[in-house]
Amino acid sequence: MSDSIKKSSPAADAWHVLKQSKSAMLGLIIIVFLFLLALGGKLILPHDPYIGSMAENFQPPSAAHWMGTDELGRDILSRIIDGTRISLRVGIVSVLAALVVGTALGATAAYYGKRVDMIIMRFMDMMLAIPDILLAIAIMAALGPGIDKAIIAISFVTIPQYARIVRGCVLSVKESDYIAAARLVGNKDWRIIARHILPNVASAIIVRSTLGISSAILDAAALGFLGLGVQPPYAEWGTMLGSGRLYIFNAPYIVVFPGLAITITVLAFNLFGDGLRDALDPKGKIR
Repeated sequence: MSDSIKKSSPAADAWHVLKQSKSAMLGLIIIVFLFLLALGGKLILPHDPYIGSMAENFQPPSAAHWMGTDELGRDILSRIIDGTRISLRVGIVSVLAALVVGTALGATAAYYGKRVDMIIMRFMDMMLAIPDILLAIAIMAALGPGIDKAIIAISFVTIPQYARIVRGCVLSVKESDYIAAARLVGNKDWRIIARHILPNVASAIIVRSTLGISSAILDAAALGFLGLGVQPPYAEWGTMLGSGRLYIFNAPYIVVFPGLAITITVLAFNLFGDGLRDALDPKGKIR
């Protein structure tokens, strides 16, 4: 074998394709920056995000307060930095929870088929018939406001999306020869699903999860805006928008900067997710 032939892993191939996309790399850079803010933001906070002075309320952006102050005199930049941790926590944890449950349901429905498939997927269809945000509002109205309850509501309403994606992927591979061979050697059903089927549909799951984080952050912001999600004094971006909407004409910066934070974060995950989809697409690797 010639030394010029170099072996490459699927991960290395995907990374090579991903690096060619400027938009995906921009999204990745922003995501890394956001994670650094979430992990170490408290070390660089210019002011306490929860303590303000009524004597300094509605201060416009200045050298002392780069993004101004809100109605209670709290520094908006500090609250946005602190809110990064909350928004990413809600987005990531809710997606992980929905992914685990949705993957289990979708794989079970596709692998066993017939009555099991019908029962599971009809229930998923019933949930999909209701807009996500309306179902989340109904759940929050029943559970009450709070970070953990917002995570439960958002994860629950997004389970059908992952279930349908996983079901479609499993249906496309479950009749393959290597699955039949795994059955012949006596592997149990759960082992076949976990070790032979799911790894082969992982790329679709990863891409959907990345894009799902942006949707979860938007849903969390919508719930916070309506007063049903994360409650004050927590500096969640949607809650900041909701409390600042009354002052939008007198002090527009109170809502502009949290809105920009939401927009940039959602855009970053969407750009990275689109690039990841192209990188993990086997057809896209054919040259």
